[in-house]
Amino acid sequence: MSTALHTHRRRDVRLASGAVLPELCTAYATQGRLDGDGANAVLVLHGYTTGPDMLQPGASVAEGSWSALVGPGRAIDTERWFIVCPNMLGSSYGSTGPGSVDPRTGRPYGIDFPRTTMADVVAAQKALLDDLGVRRIAAVVGPSLGGYQALQWGVSHPGMVDRIVSAVSAPFNPPGVVDSVGLLARLAAQPAWNGGHPEPHALDDWLTALRVDTLRRYGIDDELATRLPHAADRAAEVQRLARQWAQGFHPGALVTLAQVAESFDVRPQLAALRAPLLLVISRSDQLFSPALVRSVAPLLDAAGVRWSYSELDSDKGHLASGADAGLWAPLLGRFMATAPGDWVSWGLPA
Repeated sequence: MSTALHTHRRRDVRLASGAVLPELCTAYATQGRLDGDGANAVLVLHGYTTGPDMLQPGASVAEGSWSALVGPGRAIDTERWFIVCPNMLGSSYGSTGPGSVDPRTGRPYGIDFPRTTMADVVAAQKALLDDLGVRRIAAVVGPSLGGYQALQWGVSHPGMVDRIVSAVSAPFNPPGVVDSVGLLARLAAQPAWNGGHPEPHALDDWLTALRVDTLRRYGIDDELATRLPHAADRAAEVQRLARQWAQGFHPGALVTLAQVAESFDVRPQLAALRAPLLLVISRSDQLFSPALVRSVAPLLDAAGVRWSYSELDSDKGHLASGADAGLWAPLLGRFMATAPGDWVSWGLPA
């Protein structure tokens, strides 16, 4: 994937809250070519604190790099599919979010960035794809919060989506995954928060400590163990990765995207899904467990969803979809290579 980001801009965009963004910029990367009929696009969607670099080898992303899954000859074959990987609305990697300048005030939005929903995120992506000439989406795929987005696409635009892949994710936001109120309280306790308008890099130390805790909860030690067998070396690498992330992520985006996640719940809309769904969970994931899948299985079945479940036998927790990509790349490849109408879904294996 090209490291260069493109930008798509719209003006006076009304959000679900009724607030209007004077300008909405979506940053995105692409790989491959769009066919003349505009029907070979694959929308790859990132997680909570990630961006389009999720497809870069060795990228420091909390869900594990998907570079082993997307590329020439890989499960999502860029010689066949046109990949679009947008940075979601409200994030920190080129799209409009709390770190962006509000044209009305001349300063970054900060805590004043308007409330945003998953439907708003998908609407921004839909406008981008429309302008790129995409008429059908061969698949919407993503891990964690990217899986939320994929499912939202499935219910918001069921006639446009051919396949859905939701990895280390769920059709709603389980308790404990994010906590925007608690997060905001912790930020407000930092003098550098400055009432929700921190100076650039003023909270880098705080964000670094937060990232270290997050990466460890997601399973980073197991992911690094082979390459760095000594605990001190792993600790230094986690610190380096956390610092690198902290220097590029606006603290306000943590709150905005946590609120997006907390409001996400498509369980009442599952019957709207028309595309087959591949749901992939890691055995060791502390956020989205196999038990969670068993709790939503009856809802998927009752809604008539054509869905298939794969449980990764991985020790890499929430990182598993990328860090242990080899465990499910063959299945993903078959899913992508099979016509949606020919895919035989199994739900939960007997």
